[in-house]
Amino acid sequence: MSAVTESAPGKVNLVLRVGEPGPDGLHPVCSLFARLDLADTVTVEPAESDEVVCPGVEGDNLAAAAVRALRDAAGPAVVPPLRVTIDKRLPVAAGLAGGSADAAATLRAANAVSGDPLDADGLRALAHGLGSDVPSQVEPASAVVSGTGERIDPVTLAPMGLVLVTDPGGLSTGAVYAELDRLRAEGEAPTPAGLDPGPLKRLAGSSPSQLATRLENDLQLAALWLRPDLGARLDALRAAGAHGVLVSGSGPTVFGVFDDRGSAEAAAAGIPGALAAGVAA
Repeated sequence: MSAVTESAPGKVNLVLRVGEPGPDGLHPVCSLFARLDLADTVTVEPAESDEVVCPGVEGDNLAAAAVRALRDAAGPAVVPPLRVTIDKRLPVAAGLAGGSADAAATLRAANAVSGDPLDADGLRALAHGLGSDVPSQVEPASAVVSGTGERIDPVTLAPMGLVLVTDPGGLSTGAVYAELDRLRAEGEAPTPAGLDPGPLKRLAGSSPSQLATRLENDLQLAALWLRPDLGARLDALRAAGAHGVLVSGSGPTVFGVFDDRGSAEAAAAGIPGALAAGVAA
């Protein structure tokens, strides 16, 4: 089969509640996230041997793990050697789930190249072994996600504009979760809120200005402890007229909510390193 190309959109968590880690070390979550119209492009094609080409990203790529997982599930006779080429538009280690989106897009494309041996449920089962953000990206959409990423309820969000302020330095997701655990153990961070997805599904129907008053991220305090400079970026977004501001996921990207793409683009023009994005339909 010839090459298959898939879009790998990023996301921002409008609400992210994090529970205490279980015996397996994983933190249960309950999150409302918005799918962005900003995306990487992933192309998968048969090759002489497995290869991932992703300029700017060194070391083993989660996309390579996705290919191996699909081959383990469907068999080497079904999944041939594959070349994965990733055209990055999403910043690396930015809290926008770019690596997870690339892995999910790789699963979709590699599955198609291999003759679709797995359905969407099968791909999501594989995705859960790759990371908590990967299952929700197998069929990209705004969604409420709960459990350790395996329970996914797609939602429709009102159109809105976002201003993203990224950071080339990145921030380790594992380090942020560890810092949250430390802060909670020392009584410096609140105990976990409820992880019931019902209220977040109802919240999804709100207007951008209403949603902005309910932004919430249990990882934000930990990210700010590790990177106090992010506070100035949140302040800059407030000064630019954002209805609400938040650290995205584990950071270091921060974002502000605006009524529409046009107002977000105008605000981004006045903030160094900022870019505008919209919520994809």
